[in-house]
Amino acid sequence: MQRELDELKKQVADLTTLLHAQSAQLSALQTENKLLKQKNQLLLQRLFGRKSEKLDPLQLELLLGELARLEASTASTPADDDPPPRPRGPRGPRAPRLPEDLPTEEVVLDPDEVQRDPSAYRCIGQDVTEELDVTPAQYVRRLYIRRKYVAKADRQRPPIQAAMPPRLIEGGYASAGLLADIVIRKYVDHLPLYRQEQILKNRHGIELPRQTMSEWIREVADWLGPVYRHLRDELRKSGYLQVDETPVRYCQAKGGGSALGYFWVYRDPGSRQVLYEWHTSRAARCLEAMCSGFQGTLQSDGYAAYGSFAGDRSGVELAGCWAHARRKFHEAREEAPKLAGWFLHQIGLLYRVETRMREAGVSTTLREVARARESRMIIERIGKALRAKLAGPLPRSLMGGGIAYALGQWEPLIRFCSDGQVEIDNNGVENAIRPTAVGKKNWMFIGHPEAGDRSAILYTLLENCKRLGIHPGEYLKDVLTRLPTMTNQNTHELTPANWLAARTAKAA
Repeated sequence: MQRELDELKKQVADLTTLLHAQSAQLSALQTENKLLKQKNQLLLQRLFGRKSEKLDPLQLELLLGELARLEASTASTPADDDPPPRPRGPRGPRAPRLPEDLPTEEVVLDPDEVQRDPSAYRCIGQDVTEELDVTPAQYVRRLYIRRKYVAKADRQRPPIQAAMPPRLIEGGYASAGLLADIVIRKYVDHLPLYRQEQILKNRHGIELPRQTMSEWIREVADWLGPVYRHLRDELRKSGYLQVDETPVRYCQAKGGGSALGYFWVYRDPGSRQVLYEWHTSRAARCLEAMCSGFQGTLQSDGYAAYGSFAGDRSGVELAGCWAHARRKFHEAREEAPKLAGWFLHQIGLLYRVETRMREAGVSTTLREVARARESRMIIERIGKALRAKLAGPLPRSLMGGGIAYALGQWEPLIRFCSDGQVEIDNNGVENAIRPTAVGKKNWMFIGHPEAGDRSAILYTLLENCKRLGIHPGEYLKDVLTRLPTMTNQNTHELTPANWLAARTAKAA
């Protein structure tokens, strides 16, 4: 009897152990399921949701109350000193919608009676109605006629003939203007070559295969390569670069099919110039081409390749991006609304300081002083909160990921407080990525790995034209006309910034 009782107790113990194990497993699965639901909801929100990240001010008051203990030992926030909003006054006159330097055509409309006998009438005023019209693009066939001559007095001399002007594509019929137009339609207007081919055929009756246009683009990029390399050398010397990368699919990868390549984009905030590089990888070694010999501050998001690159080199310091840190807490606001809202509010105070300085147009030195006086204490408050949450194990959640990201990037994140030239975030270079993001929705992928290098050259020069207020067609046509007559030593004159400086000096 005792043996049966012991056996029964053993079975009960085994069942209890199994039940506890299954309960723990169920709890783990529930936690994982909750996390997956959160990530799925976040993905749907990124794809289809509203872009606004604003919080209700009443909710912020509730969020701040929970962490009042952390703020008790700190000074009041800079928000208390913000000036009251300006009252709205009456709207001024509406600005003209059309640029003043637009070519203007005047059409005078007089009554029939005046036209029949103008001397019988005196003009006492006029009404002007503005209209915007457009003349469709017109393609012109240009014939270069080079007549041959012989000297009348000396018929033994060989005939003479004027030389052809230097051309970008010898033996072809593409002018600098046509080449510039094809490049701008593809890389600025994001019009794929097959659509350009259809437009030329259906609207203008011109048969121009996209294979021919693709070959022309290759030659244009080769000609512009020295200008691109001059620009890259200029950016290397800046001492402060922002960098980011964006994926683009390309065809004819090893083994066939397509693969994922990357445009690496660099920006010099001082000159506002940008540079694109193409790589078929996202590894840290891709930074070598641009940053070899670079000394200064490299600002990026938390991608590990940047830390790996900077860690292997002296003279390179990393600066972080508060926009990325903020994004992590914004993604966690439904999971932990009080805590996430508090962090979002504190980061918002940092941006309020930056906005005030940007609107005032303060110098780099004054910006550093203002950050030390106002932003530093906000940073310390955020750091206290992050370290307080680090006292226990971070949960596998969106909030845990946000805290881990901020703590892992803490030194780069606070670097902007001690260097007035460093921006608070990396948004400037992310904005430079937008042309490729818009473009790949139309052309979908890059046709060949080598085409990525050509695209990087053309995107670089055209994006710099946009940032410097240069008409891209005017720039590209002029540069493509001049390049065949120049040497590589002089091509530095053709970078968009130098080209604009020369034009401005000539106009003055």
